[in-house]
Amino acid sequence: MAVFENYERRIEGIEKVMSQYGIGSLDEARKICTDKGFDPYEITKGVQTICFEDAAWAYVLGAAIAIKKGATDAKDAARAIGEGLQAFCIPGSVADDRKVGIGHGNLASMLLDEETECFAFLAGHESFAAAEGAIGIANSANKVRTKPLRVILNGLGKDAAKIISRINGFTYVKTEFDFFTGELKIVEEIPYSDGDRAKVKCYGAFDVREGVAIMHHENVDVSITGNSTNPTRFQHPVAGTYKKERIQQGKKYFSVASGGGTGRTLHPDNMAAGPSSYGMTDTMGRMHSDAQFAGSSSVPAHVEMMGFIGMGNNPMVGASVATAVAVQEHCK
Repeated sequence: MAVFENYERRIEGIEKVMSQYGIGSLDEARKICTDKGFDPYEITKGVQTICFEDAAWAYVLGAAIAIKKGATDAKDAARAIGEGLQAFCIPGSVADDRKVGIGHGNLASMLLDEETECFAFLAGHESFAAAEGAIGIANSANKVRTKPLRVILNGLGKDAAKIISRINGFTYVKTEFDFFTGELKIVEEIPYSDGDRAKVKCYGAFDVREGVAIMHHENVDVSITGNSTNPTRFQHPVAGTYKKERIQQGKKYFSVASGGGTGRTLHPDNMAAGPSSYGMTDTMGRMHSDAQFAGSSSVPAHVEMMGFIGMGNNPMVGASVATAVAVQEHCK
């Protein structure tokens, strides 16, 4: 029997969704998938090894729903997976209110759609969780796309970007930004591996202006922000400024704010409004985002606290894409 965090608070909603698709239990849902030749439980654990049990079982249910719905294309399977993720949201929570499960499914579907050319993990630091998400996408998305999806990391700090690139086998892109002319120069590109991981480009910026210039250089049309260090002076200002300029250019840009939720850090009112006040990171995300998730971009426990599953939002993007691709590969 499947057992996971906050089981008692989740199971009623889960059983209601399972009944809609004729699934008797989560163990049966897993068997539906393994009978097709893949295991969403293991895929999820493979993306972020420290994820909670509820995350792995949520992807099991999502994949089983995709199979039951006959969603054989990855971008359609991703939306079905979102239904499974949503079923795990605790009723009345921040995640439930924002329909974060559905949002994750829709985001993954967007990344598997040929119209999306470049996806950016826009972090205030080059986080390992963003790397986990990027690896999950790099290893899977382009298996089912005709036109390869480009994936970049764009964060504050050139040394941090180089370190993350070396550790994960990405390609480090060294840039110079002319603050007088506003021109971005690519100094060198250093791939730290061969194969799919090297296709992920990792940029480090000195400030917001350079971060925005990097977004324009890569023609980013979808991004997700991190929400940890330096939140008020890099990723949210970059996303907001870039969005304004893209609109002026008549181009599309879909911005996702990964974090936030009640009780997040850097309260603008010094918490004077009590526990229902929104932190500055949450507030800034609301100002530019087309969709806002709940909880940390990296830490499973904080996403769990928001009433969702125990997995960082960034690696969750990778898990959603990887699971959707597995559905297509084994069911089409």
